[in-house]
Amino acid sequence: MMKFRRTNTDRLAPDCARRQGNITRLALTLLGREPAMEFLNSENASLGARPLDLAIASEDGCARVEAELGRMTCRPITA
Repeated sequence: MMKFRRTNTDRLAPDCARRQGNITRLALTLLGREPAMEFLNSENASLGARPLDLAIASEDGCARVEAELGRMTCRPITA
């Protein structure tokens, strides 16, 4: 029988896990897989942090990442 080892890492609190899931789904929907993973896991100059870390940390951080995704994907209306 296979035994599973417990990891020494802490689990995310439920609210943090919810924000992580929500921001990841939104980024995947708006950007596609590879661009979303790059965006979420790379330092972002306009946010001053890694977007995934910011979104997990607080509701305000999550809102800032959502707004940045909106700015990145918003297309200006042309006549």
